[in-house]
Amino acid sequence: MRNREETGTRDAGEDELMRALHDDHAAALCSYALRLTNGDRTRAEDVVQETLLRAWRNLPALDQSQQSARAWLFTVARRIAIDGWRSAAARSEVSTDAPPERPLPDDTERALQGWLVAEALAELSQAHREVLVLCFFQGYSVADAAQRLGIAPGTVKSRTHYALRALRLALEEKGVTQ
Repeated sequence: MRNREETGTRDAGEDELMRALHDDHAAALCSYALRLTNGDRTRAEDVVQETLLRAWRNLPALDQSQQSARAWLFTVARRIAIDGWRSAAARSEVSTDAPPERPLPDDTERALQGWLVAEALAELSQAHREVLVLCFFQGYSVADAAQRLGIAPGTVKSRTHYALRALRLALEEKGVTQ
């Protein structure tokens, strides 16, 4: 014999009983489901819908007093919520109303490096510091740096070479390695 799910037929008494169950218990069941799902309205609505579907499938068991029907509905809702917590899909699924924020770049490392370089530059001679500042930090060419300093371009190249060696040594003393 086929059941009512297979045939899609119900009698008027079953329809009336389902309406009465919904009218009498749906609001309380929804409130209970919200507590079970930690305020997740979508999940709570799914729990209520599944609970009422199971009630429809088991109408003969519910054709009793209002108290036992409510207890049955709440027990079923609780079991559905627990099954949801235990399922792998619930563990891997994150619901949110906004996309995750993109991480902002962290400039802490860069700031620390800047302080270390500034301290190491302070340890260089005036002539070496001037050449490095002009050529590397201010972007002047060798010819432009030579003109600003009033020295020959070859001298700028030579000072740059020795200034970089001195800077590397000063940074190594501070524990900076490549």
